[in-house]
Amino acid sequence: MPAEHGAVTSSVCRSHASVKPRRNLSHENPRAGQAAGALASPRRTIAQRDRHPDPQLEAAMGAVLGDVLGFAAGVAISPLPVIAVILILATPRGRLNGILFTVGWILGLSALGAVMLAVASPAGASTHKHPATWVGALKLALGLLLLFFGARQWRRRPKDPSQAKLPKWMGAIDRLTPVKVFGLGTALAALNAKNAPLTIAAGAAIGSAGLPVGQQIASLAIFVVIATLGLLVPLGVFLLGGERARTTLGNWKDWAAQHNVAVMAVLFFVLGLKLLGDGISVITS
Repeated sequence: MPAEHGAVTSSVCRSHASVKPRRNLSHENPRAGQAAGALASPRRTIAQRDRHPDPQLEAAMGAVLGDVLGFAAGVAISPLPVIAVILILATPRGRLNGILFTVGWILGLSALGAVMLAVASPAGASTHKHPATWVGALKLALGLLLLFFGARQWRRRPKDPSQAKLPKWMGAIDRLTPVKVFGLGTALAALNAKNAPLTIAAGAAIGSAGLPVGQQIASLAIFVVIATLGLLVPLGVFLLGGERARTTLGNWKDWAAQHNVAVMAVLFFVLGLKLLGDGISVITS
C-alpha cells in the first residue's frame, strides 16, 4: 500500500508539472490584440446605436404621426360610408356583408397609400430630411380641391336637415352581392372626393419624411387603422350589442343622413385649409 500511494503521488506531481501556463497573446503579439479589438468595436457600435436611436429620426417619425393622425381622423369621419355600413348590416346577410365592406375599405385605403409611397420614395419626396418642393405643390393643390368641394357642399345643403336625401345607390344596397359590397367598400375608400385627397396627402407626408421602409409601412398601417374606426365602431356594436344594436344603429343612421352635407362641408373646409397651410410652408421654407 505505501508503494502504491507513492506511485499515485508521483503521477499527480508529473501531471501538474506538465501543465504550462497560458501565454497572453495580446502582450506578445500587439497586432493580435488590435485585431480582436477591431472585431469587437463594431458590435459595441451597433449596441450603442440601438440604445441611443437617432434623435432626428425620432423627430421625423413624430411629425409624420402628427400629420397622419389628422388625415386619418378626417377619413374616419365620413357620414356616407357609416350610413352605408349600417344599411348593409340591416340586410339578411348583414354580418358577412358588413365584414366584406370593411375589408374592402381597408384594402382601398392601403392600396392608394401604398401607391403614393411607391411614387414618393423614388421621386425624391425628401431632400436632406425636408419635403421636396413638389410635395408642397401637391398639398397645395389638394387643399384647393378640398376647399372647392367644401364650398359646393355648403351651397347644396338643405335648409331643413330633415329633408336631406340619401344617394339613390343606397336604395339598392340590400340587393348587392357580397362581391359588389366588397367593391363598394373599396370605392368609397379610394375614390371618395374627401378620402382620396386625404390618403394621398398622408402618403406624401410619410414618403417625404425620409423614414426607413419599415417605419413608412408602420405609419401607413396606423393611418389605415385610425381611418377605419368610423366603420369598426358600428360593426362592433352590431356584432356585440345584441337586440339593442339595431335601435342604436338606426339612430346613428338618421343623424348621419340629416347632417351629412353640413358635416362634409365643414370637414372639407378644415382639412383643405390645413393642406393649404402645409403646402405653403413646404414651398416657402
